[in-house]
Amino acid sequence: MIVKVADFELGAGKPLLVIAGPCVIESWETVFNTASAMKDLSRELNFPLVFKASFDKANRTANDSFRGPGLVEGLKILGDIKKQLGLPILSDVHEVAQCEPAGQVLDVIQIPAFLCRQTDLVIAAAKTGKAVNIKKGQFVAPKDILKSVEKVTSVGNLNSFVTERGTTFGYNNLVVDMRAIPMIQESGCPVVFDATHSVQLPSAGGATSGGLRQYIPSLTKAAIAAGCQGLFMEVHPNPDKAKSDGATQIPLAQVKDLLSQWLKLHALVQTQPEIVLPQQGHCVEPALVR
Repeated sequence: MIVKVADFELGAGKPLLVIAGPCVIESWETVFNTASAMKDLSRELNFPLVFKASFDKANRTANDSFRGPGLVEGLKILGDIKKQLGLPILSDVHEVAQCEPAGQVLDVIQIPAFLCRQTDLVIAAAKTGKAVNIKKGQFVAPKDILKSVEKVTSVGNLNSFVTERGTTFGYNNLVVDMRAIPMIQESGCPVVFDATHSVQLPSAGGATSGGLRQYIPSLTKAAIAAGCQGLFMEVHPNPDKAKSDGATQIPLAQVKDLLSQWLKLHALVQTQPEIVLPQQGHCVEPALVR
């Protein structure tokens, strides 16, 4: 199945879609400079780009954590970025009431992982007619997230995809099961891999989440080899000073080198024929050579 994301197509045989930007809108300058740099990079390396940033991080660990400028000011900033740079925009919604105004600005509406089973929210996002990115919850099995995809299609919106972002592994830790990528794709639904949240250590910093940024390259290469059709990544000019998810954001200065490798790997994977092995009980014994 091919999904339309803004002016791009996402799915088997299509270019690797890159969704990238800072975790949250911290300031106009940070967002604009990051978006400008990513746009230049998309032209240089020739990949489709959707810019992302959250106008409100409503699921922060602590009550006093930075959340962003909010719906009205945040959408204004994202709308300005879209107009000035000509980039398609993604952001996440947390309440049904946010979907309609968000749909007037955004090209892709994202359902956060913790809210992926909230039926009213998913359907409200779908009714905007915009592409819907469903983050697979850390507590949801690959096959089960397809029920959320069905909620999108139930109102006639055929442009949805799933982002794999890791599964809860004990307390304050995540693990990525690469089998999830082909499991979800068996339904025809495209799968994007979240390169940065997958190395998150939820709430490991007490009032904040930690992360293991050094493992982003390894996991991302594994996900591309497993067949993911897009990458989601949070990038920041100076992650150590970021106001949200600093431990897992990629330094903007290193994005080019990483994407250069990942795009080459994706191109190689695209040239390889798919070899399907039989499931247990369906093997055929070879004829004996006499």
